[in-house]
Formats: sequence, C-alpha cells, structure tokens
Amino acid sequence: MTTLNIIVGSVYGNAENVAEEVQAYCEDQGIEAEVLKDPDVSDFTDPQALLVITSTTGSGDLPPNLEFPIDELRTQFPLLEQKPFAVAALGDSSYGDSYCGGGRICQELLTELQGFPVADMLEVDAMETLEPEQDVLNWFKGIQDKLIA
Repeated sequence: MTTLNIIVGSVYGNAENVAEEVQAYCEDQGIEAEVLKDPDVSDFTDPQALLVITSTTGSGDLPPNLEFPIDELRTQFPLLEQKPFAVAALGDSSYGDSYCGGGRICQELLTELQGFPVADMLEVDAMETLEPEQDVLNWFKGIQDKLIA
C-alpha cells in the first residue's frame, strides 16, 4: 500500500484543517496517510508519495514550522528519485507578488530534488473562497490516482 505523507505549513491553522480533511478522505478510501505538522527531512524522503499543504506568511515566506526542514532539505539535498508529489498553496492574492510564496518555495525545491510533480501547484485564494478544504479536496480527488499509484 502506498504511504502518503501530508506535510503541513500553517500559522493560524487553516492549512492544518485542510490537511486533516484530506487525511479523513484518504482514510475513507483506504489510503494510508499521515499529517505531519512538525516534519523533518525523513518525512519528505521516506514515504512513497508527498502532499504539501502550506500557507504563506510574511513577504511570501514559509510558515515557521517548515523553515527548518526546508533549509535541511536544501543543505542535505537528498534526491527524491521521481517520488510523486503535489503542492497546495493557500494564500491571499491581495498580497501581490508574495501570493502563495510558501507553496512556490516547496514546489520549486521538491522539483529541484528530482521529485515528480503529478500536477501544477494549486493556488487557493482567500479572496475568492471561504472553504479552502473543499477546493483542495476536489483538486486532490482529481490527482489522487497519479499521486498514489
């Protein structure tokens, strides 16, 4: 059975709520999924597939709980060898160029580490939706067969 790590980058809990909704859906589908709010490098390298759900803080920055593991990934540079991954970024388009910056950082790094992006990064705009859980869940349902082969 494929294991899916759902890596969460959250400041105020929105991304965490979204991740828990996706995990509940996975459990209903018989997919082994774990939500990781304080991940380390092995949480990116060990599972068979990755889903990153992250918000953005500051000027397009990662939430504090992802800063250390992302820096460690950059330093250690463990090749992901085409591990399937997907990134859902929560943001607010009123912030201009920094919109969904946390997600872009993750998408670019996982691609650089030779992971296999199964879909374009999903951008969920707080200016357009009050239910990011539903947007991400609908997107996940459309890519789950590619992510969890």
